[in-house]
Amino acid sequence: MIPLTPKKQEIAWVFPKENPPLVQRINREFNINPVTAQILVSRGFSSMVEIHHYLYAKLPDLYSPSLMPQIDQAVDRLYRAIQDKESILVFGDNDVDGITGTVLLTDFFRRLGVTAFYSVPNRNQIKESLMSDAIETALEKGCKLIITVDCGLTSTDEVERADRYGIDVIVTDHHEPGSQNLRCVATLNPKLHHSTYPNRDLTGVGVAFKLAHALLSFLSVKGTIDPEEIDLKDMLDIVAIGTVADMGSLRGENRILVRYGLNQIPKTGRIGLLKLLNLSDLNAETITTGDIASKLAPRLNSLGRISDPMKGVELLLTRDFNVATHLVDFIDKKNQERQKIERRDSLEIEKMIEQHPDLLEGKAIVLFSKTCHPGIIAIIAARMSKLYNRPTAVITEDKGVLKASVRTIPEFPILPVLRDNESILMNYGGHDYAAGFTISPEKFPLFKERFILAAERSLSDKDLFPKLLIDAKVSFKDLTFDFLESLSLLEPFGVDNPAPTLFCEADQIFPPKVIGKVHLKFYLEENGRQLEGIGFNLASRRTELIKKKGSRLIVAFTPTINSYQEKTSIQLQIKDFQVLPRA
Repeated sequence: MIPLTPKKQEIAWVFPKENPPLVQRINREFNINPVTAQILVSRGFSSMVEIHHYLYAKLPDLYSPSLMPQIDQAVDRLYRAIQDKESILVFGDNDVDGITGTVLLTDFFRRLGVTAFYSVPNRNQIKESLMSDAIETALEKGCKLIITVDCGLTSTDEVERADRYGIDVIVTDHHEPGSQNLRCVATLNPKLHHSTYPNRDLTGVGVAFKLAHALLSFLSVKGTIDPEEIDLKDMLDIVAIGTVADMGSLRGENRILVRYGLNQIPKTGRIGLLKLLNLSDLNAETITTGDIASKLAPRLNSLGRISDPMKGVELLLTRDFNVATHLVDFIDKKNQERQKIERRDSLEIEKMIEQHPDLLEGKAIVLFSKTCHPGIIAIIAARMSKLYNRPTAVITEDKGVLKASVRTIPEFPILPVLRDNESILMNYGGHDYAAGFTISPEKFPLFKERFILAAERSLSDKDLFPKLLIDAKVSFKDLTFDFLESLSLLEPFGVDNPAPTLFCEADQIFPPKVIGKVHLKFYLEENGRQLEGIGFNLASRRTELIKKKGSRLIVAFTPTINSYQEKTSIQLQIKDFQVLPRA
């Protein structure tokens, strides 16, 4: 899938600033490994209070939902719905964030005794627009209140239409707001221009969790419910899954939600989730954020990309073993179908680049294909942007309209560019580094020209070099099981909190071996200790090492524990290497 290997790009290693007194102080204050202390310093920590919160924050340290603007209005309207026994429609986006947020609120309302329906759009069967279909569902079900999850921020016309039908709307979203002024009961979004909520990085399911927390607190104070009847910790399993799947930041409040959510997964009562874990060959007791991102999320996301995401909601809500089994089988088939489509479309993009190498010459990449599946272009855009370290837009045609997915690099946030071109776009939305838009075919050439020009003006040649942030220098003797246990304090790893990248010098004692056609196995020694390393997708660089047998290398890596045939060893996951000249 896009197996093209670009001309080897120089990777810029960014070394940490040294501050031995601060490292020593952290080491004393928290009694942690000095290398772990250096990693904290490398990542900008300097306050002991901040470090303590990062390492040891607990659920009571979550921000009060009362800090979210307009949440009182949302809670008041929900309380009225409960008192009047109104039916509620929860309407979520079709990705994992939207699916999990929809499950959370639907499950929560039903535990309160509310008649709650749910709807998640099948983008292949949308009649008018996402929210228009939600209004039709609400009318059909007799719902007087719609609550959106991870969507709705740009649905000005649809909200007004709902109002004309006597349907109130509460919007919960986390995308960057535009200039729209929604005339709804409440808009819950930590990114609203006037918001003072401390955590702007909540995902859609995180905002949904805040609404549930606020309503439960309100009902407890009212005496309507015993707070022990509903334990919100039961919801944290899906909060963790949605947050990680949507690439939410794993600093601050999100870190607490995901850490406790991972701990909740082994205790989950969701039969469908346990079935999905089994399908993904995952152990609930040891699941990591990496497992969610690489195995769990793609399976659920396949529904929104090419099929019916409602099946994902059904799976996570069902209490029926047989229903869960049937749904997991369905999801497995759809994921395999998604993989086939992805391979097909990736090959098409590869051929396009081979025939038109000039597509890669600029500081931005724009690829148009009439036949690429609209649900797959986001995957291709992300892979291309990472491969070539450039802002990348992948566009396809769908029912006479062009749909685009954009992924970009830290030096070039995309939303300002989309805002500047608002007049020629039909619709757009997303985040600074992952967004989408629709545009008419006749206006696409103008957008392409403006997009590439914006990148050429904004980005320097240096910006196009991939960057590898180094956390600390180590010796092989530092790499013990106790040290790796110390590193676990920094988990969960993910966006804004990656697994540490360390570096050291080492000798190559045997020629590297190609594994699985594209990976490279290293055999290294430093100060008498030998360790093996695996470099994913580094096989193309084997010749650099074969020519220089016995080379002295500087390697950047993440240490991991490798378990094989009941034996455990420390293995290096090598990110990059440089061959050092012999003295």
